[in-house]
Amino acid sequence: MDIQKLKGHVPDAVIAQLPDTMTKFGIDTPIKLAHFLAQAGHESAGFKAVQENLNYGAKGLRGIFAKYFPTEAKALEYERKPEKIANLVYGGRMGNGPEASGEGYKYRGRGYIQLTGKDNYTAFAKDIKRPDVLTNPDIVATELAFESALCFFNKNGLFAIADKGVSDAVIGQITRRVNGGTHGLDDRIKKTKQYAAWG
Repeated sequence: MDIQKLKGHVPDAVIAQLPDTMTKFGIDTPIKLAHFLAQAGHESAGFKAVQENLNYGAKGLRGIFAKYFPTEAKALEYERKPEKIANLVYGGRMGNGPEASGEGYKYRGRGYIQLTGKDNYTAFAKDIKRPDVLTNPDIVATELAFESALCFFNKNGLFAIADKGVSDAVIGQITRRVNGGTHGLDDRIKKTKQYAAWG
């Protein structure tokens, strides 16, 4: 792929990292790169959001995290308190300690594909040989935002799925692995096909 065609669509800071990371992660076709950039770009609102926004009101909590907020009263107790929300909804799972441990918030979603949970941070730290990821997880939202997303794609076999092409079905399959559902599928399809056409 002529990565210069990405200028204006992908931040220069991301484009600058592509040559090295494409080699490191075996991104050897324009289609693999198109899938990755489309998913990472969508998940991060155009490579801008590198940290999960958990500043929900009561209505949002009831809609998105209904399991944890079965009553209006409970939602009102937590609304607009991101740290408290993260500790409740992420506590006791994904390798995090219980709500009181604070690990739900410490290991909240960061990076271009929202790395979430102590287990995932631990695996990422091991993959890139950076134990400081666990003591300073904020670096996943800064210097490691791009690499964490690439590791996620690689670890979850998404580059292998990408080799199947850019059909709506393939993009849907990758989207479900990235998102857990098909949120924003139309945008992901549009971006993937646009990037692939520049190959």
